[in-house]
Amino acid sequence: MASSDKLTPVFEHIDTNRSAFLDRLIAYLRHPSISAENIGITEVGELLVKMLTEIGLETSLMPTEGHPMVVARWEKAPGKPTVLLYGHYDVQPPDPLDKWLSPPFEPTIRDGRLYARGVGDNKGQHFAQILALESHLKVHGALPCNVILLLEGEEEVGSPNIAGFVRANKDALKADLAVTADGPRHASGAAAIKFGSRGVVSFELRCRHASRDVHSGNFGGVVPNPIWTLVHLLGTMKNEAGEITIAGFEDGIEPPSPEELAAIERLPLDIEAFKGSLKLARLDAPAERPFYDRLCFRPTLTINGFHGGYGGPGTKTVLPNEAFVKCDIRLVHNQDPQDILRKVAEHVAKHAPEVEFIAADMGMQPSKTPIASPFTAPLVRAFVAAQGVEPLLIPAGFGSLPGYVFTKILGIPAFVTPYANPDEANHAPNENLTLDCFHSGIRTGAALLDELGQLQAP
Repeated sequence: MASSDKLTPVFEHIDTNRSAFLDRLIAYLRHPSISAENIGITEVGELLVKMLTEIGLETSLMPTEGHPMVVARWEKAPGKPTVLLYGHYDVQPPDPLDKWLSPPFEPTIRDGRLYARGVGDNKGQHFAQILALESHLKVHGALPCNVILLLEGEEEVGSPNIAGFVRANKDALKADLAVTADGPRHASGAAAIKFGSRGVVSFELRCRHASRDVHSGNFGGVVPNPIWTLVHLLGTMKNEAGEITIAGFEDGIEPPSPEELAAIERLPLDIEAFKGSLKLARLDAPAERPFYDRLCFRPTLTINGFHGGYGGPGTKTVLPNEAFVKCDIRLVHNQDPQDILRKVAEHVAKHAPEVEFIAADMGMQPSKTPIASPFTAPLVRAFVAAQGVEPLLIPAGFGSLPGYVFTKILGIPAFVTPYANPDEANHAPNENLTLDCFHSGIRTGAALLDELGQLQAP
């Protein structure tokens, strides 16, 4: 049979088993795997090894310095490309529990949606990929291309060990491209392919002046206020025009390509509806900067929290002796986390040497794949075959994923193909995945394998 003919019976198998596949997802979601609290990680890793072995993949649970990686492979298609499918089997803690309408690890269907912790991020999405693999194997006894499946157990705590694991196993993870099914579709509900993600680093600024809090009348104007010290320091890091003013902060950032600019021009956008949804009077400065230009091509400096002094009811005329602020920076292509942290530290030492700079242990590099990649067209065709519409092309995802381990360590193009609905509420109470998105994800995963199977290995 021609490749397109081979996909038709796979789609039929997926459609016939829609209810059975949903039941299996529900069973999978009942197993907690909370990486931050080390709850259920080993059990779910072993469950995946058993599941993937049973469908015909060579599977192992591989140790890291933290939680183990699940690695499965099927490499019996000589001359065909090898795709590395990435996902993560760990989930966020479910707190606050009182905000859930149904228990987070008792999956519940309401109004065409499945509610459970991890259903969108990421168990439902990588399980859709697994079912796509299984469907090809059930129908044809083989996959159209070679596949390596990598499921991480630490993504929700910042993927601290994935870079070391990938470096140590470069030969075993050698592939032609990587595909991650994670995150929500475009806010409009349209399917999308993302060609990278922003990186992230975090830090704290701590300031202490007096040995204790003092009376603001008896000592105000004499004793320095650590909150003001931090306010003035922060004012030297980003100005009212929205410009980040840390020396060398944007060195090396490349302007977007014509293909990338054309792609963001095609993204649906209703600025007033967006502002209305969050009750915003305006966007952040600079006002003239285009919406998607901000999210795809620009780094950010965000104050996550500012702490110090009295915050209780009424008034307390106190001059606090210490204060601290937590910040994060979202990085774009060609920005290096360690280089950026060094520049921030130098800025703090120059402008406020009495302030302590503390870099967080966790950080993630940005990743980028050109839209002009030869794998773009097959991925687009897969979406059309499975969903009947062309996906939007988004130059970079707005959050952070460890795609850099594929682009920078393995040296291969990496794509993100989100299967979840835009309002999946990942990381929040009542996380959900629509049943249609789950079913569509299985079909899209199956079509992706079929399209890759029509290519020759590079």
